[in-house]
Amino acid sequence: MNSKKIILLNFEETRRRSINLWHRIPLEFINWKPDKKAFTFIEMIRHILEAEHLFHIIIKNRGNLGPYVSPWKNIEYINIAHELKFAENYRSDFLNMIKNLNEVDLENITINRTEVNQCKKLGDYLNRMLYHEAVHTGQMLGYLRTLGVKRPEIWD
Repeated sequence: MNSKKIILLNFEETRRRSINLWHRIPLEFINWKPDKKAFTFIEMIRHILEAEHLFHIIIKNRGNLGPYVSPWKNIEYINIAHELKFAENYRSDFLNMIKNLNEVDLENITINRTEVNQCKKLGDYLNRMLYHEAVHTGQMLGYLRTLGVKRPEIWD
């Protein structure tokens, strides 16, 4: 399996596990958060979906975000299914971008984010994106533990 296929597999598996968790959040807790400064479950889910799109724009621009206006701006929080449906085309565009890369691109395309003093190879940058979603998945598992809710088995 080459690097591109491994990266795609990781994106697909990470999202599959996230969705498994998201669908097991009891509806009565979707707006719960552990403290005033934290995300609610649904805010964190949107954050993950929106961040993937934001990272995609950064990759397209090879670095700085530019005059970004989020497609999620002013979109009401409804439910998890709505969040996933809204993000569906953005997710598809992102995965298609990865599918159209070649091994050389992963090594030779540089993402230079001068506003945060960060310069990474594309392959490295994509893997860091995955870590972002994984961290938030862990946070949500912690939220469920705090609430005393049975957590889904995501380690299959």
